[in-house]
Amino acid sequence: MDSIKKNYIGICIILAASLLTATGQLFWKMSGGADLMLVIIGFLFYGAGAVLMIAAFRFGSLSVIHPMLSFSYIFALFFGRFILNETISPVQLLGVFTIMAGVVLIGGGDA
Repeated sequence: MDSIKKNYIGICIILAASLLTATGQLFWKMSGGADLMLVIIGFLFYGAGAVLMIAAFRFGSLSVIHPMLSFSYIFALFFGRFILNETISPVQLLGVFTIMAGVVLIGGGDA
């Protein structure tokens, strides 16, 4: 748990970055490649996420912060389910729990 305390600010920033990049990808998906305004909004979200990623690396260990980017997969899965009404399979849920377990193990492993 010392690792999480030590990297807390970086973890918070990278989680926000993951959310923003997943949101940008959601807008790209909703645009269908045809609605230019949604594509632009997607780029703005994705770009903001990229800037936050850069900032996050200043506030923690790369070996802890970088794996946290995988939370974007989790955000994307939930966006797909609750915004795009996609079906989530049991295998996808297992994948989400596996990602979460891996991130916790990696995040807690930095001394």
